[in-house]
Amino acid sequence: MKAYLEPDEVERLERAAEFLRDKLLIRLLWRLGCRVSEVLGITVNNIDFKHGTITIEHLKARIKLSCPKCGASLGKLHNFCPVCGLKVEKAVAQEKEHHRYRSLPVDKDTLDLLKEYIKRGGAVSRNGKRIVFSLTRHRAWQIIRECADKAGLPQLVNAESGKEHGVSPHKLRDAFAVHAVKLDDSGDGLRLLQEHLGHQSIVTTMKYRKVSGEEQKEWYDKLWQGGNKNG
Repeated sequence: MKAYLEPDEVERLERAAEFLRDKLLIRLLWRLGCRVSEVLGITVNNIDFKHGTITIEHLKARIKLSCPKCGASLGKLHNFCPVCGLKVEKAVAQEKEHHRYRSLPVDKDTLDLLKEYIKRGGAVSRNGKRIVFSLTRHRAWQIIRECADKAGLPQLVNAESGKEHGVSPHKLRDAFAVHAVKLDDSGDGLRLLQEHLGHQSIVTTMKYRKVSGEEQKEWYDKLWQGGNKNG
């Protein structure tokens, strides 16, 4: 069983798309390596046609705990406030939205497709913004699944759990990351990939070395070199 899609399989997936919208969805998920929520959040204003980039906004809700008396920040295990000393019976939970942005390069062919799609009236106005895709996450998943079935793509296995899954939007992000690791698995390459994918921790990015087989390849290379030195 395979753990990720090869570039030629992604091309088959894209060719299976009947509509320009679906073709563009597949292409952006694969060529940008974005989360599906990030792609669905792209607005026309996020696209810089002159410089060939798309600004991606990653919105994440975070829960912040604070003291009900003085408002000081609390950890989950705090029994007493570290500032005022109050015994904390019940911390005040506040949900805060954390915005992060990153600018990603886009190839000319994809930009041309975006121009054509927008020109045809594909972008939809919502809350004062022109959203490129008027799709829910569930519908985006369905589109990818339907195109995968049409293209005859195989089931994929989760490298960590061993469970089989169909092709999904996140599998296109995985395919981008694995392909990037195969091109450059150096420390600098992995740090650039971390920034591109928007990972907070390099540990999350490092898992793609294992999925791609680069860890195993490195181990065999060292073994071979050691055996060669020993005659």
